[in-house]
Amino acid sequence: MRTFLGAPIVVRGAAWGNLYLAEKEGGEEFTPDDEDAVIILAQWAAIAIENARLFDDTERRRGQAEHAVRSLRAARDIADAVGSASELEGILELIVKRGRALIDAQTVLILLTEGAELVVAAAAGRARGATGHRIPIAGSTSGQVLRQGQALRVRDVETQLRMSPDTMGVEGAHSALLVPMMHRGAGLGVLAAFDRGGTASSFSVDDEELLRTFGSSAANAVAIKRSVESDRLRSAIAAADAERGRWARELHDETLQALGGLRVLLVSARKSLSGDGTDQIDQAIEDVELEIDNLRAIITDLRPAVLDDLGLLAAIEALLERRRDTGLEIESDVVTPPELEALALTADLETSLYRFVQEALTNIAKHAHASTVRVSVRLESDELVAEIADDGVGFDPEASTSGFGLSGMRERIYLAGGGLAIHSGVGSGTTV
Repeated sequence: MRTFLGAPIVVRGAAWGNLYLAEKEGGEEFTPDDEDAVIILAQWAAIAIENARLFDDTERRRGQAEHAVRSLRAARDIADAVGSASELEGILELIVKRGRALIDAQTVLILLTEGAELVVAAAAGRARGATGHRIPIAGSTSGQVLRQGQALRVRDVETQLRMSPDTMGVEGAHSALLVPMMHRGAGLGVLAAFDRGGTASSFSVDDEELLRTFGSSAANAVAIKRSVESDRLRSAIAAADAERGRWARELHDETLQALGGLRVLLVSARKSLSGDGTDQIDQAIEDVELEIDNLRAIITDLRPAVLDDLGLLAAIEALLERRRDTGLEIESDVVTPPELEALALTADLETSLYRFVQEALTNIAKHAHASTVRVSVRLESDELVAEIADDGVGFDPEASTSGFGLSGMRERIYLAGGGLAIHSGVGSGTTV
């Protein structure tokens, strides 16, 4: 190189680069005029760079503003849906669809806690048939996010997730973003997004913050709807229990007393008669006594006085004895009074547990054709577990039924904060 001329490119007082000229035509030296020309060209280059920077910054800010507007609109729509009488399923579906669009994810799921599992309650994107899929809380990355209450961005689901997304109904995922759904410090579920954009790239911090907002909205929706449903359900069960008590009092004070009076009259008439006519009276007395016993059993089932007078354990033992009297062989293993007292169960919880055992035994008597039953009420860590198992014909727990027994059990246990598990199969007995 024989000749060289350079000038800095300065943008707002900062050097962005240099403009170089070399090897002037004819091998001549660069002149002061050439230097002035290079300086002007460098200034033009600086102007072009500054304009490009301003354009990029304007476009970026415009994109941010549009994104913020979309976010606000989505938040408004979700808030309107939560505040209206919309069903929870529709609200969750709205959240996954808007969340997927805003973070440009290929798939978004909402997983809600149900006992020891997470259940897919809503899905958007590449997750056909994902709703209803279950994964355990223990041993899963989603469960870890739920317990710790902290979001997690995953670059490679194959190596970083404990369980494949296939178990949630999401096939071929590469990256993921998991956000806990927290309400007043309690984890209600997990919002899961998979594969950002068409290239399945990783999610950003901004994506995480945005999905956190949707996770909070989803948690609020679930909490509000569950609270409303719980209040309605609690009122319905309280009304049903009150009606049971009213019927028990009516049957005891009216019907049972009337049958008792009829028996006294029949016994008196029997004493004043002799001969063949007494056989019919003796039979009538036996029939009345049988109906009195049956009516007492019905009254006890409607509202066992022993539950109020002597407590849960005595009521359960009395219930088992009544079922044994019908010919059913029952083995029982029930917690001791000191163990039960340590739990300080509320009256509502005692009633729920008694009704659970009662309904399970009633179902066995009606449908199971069982010869033996095992009833266990035990403590496991800080939980009270009731288990009833029979050797009957079994049934399909997923099949729809016309009765209200299982649904009533689920409702009571749901309000008590517990979980119901049913294991059964045709010909293999049932454990509840």
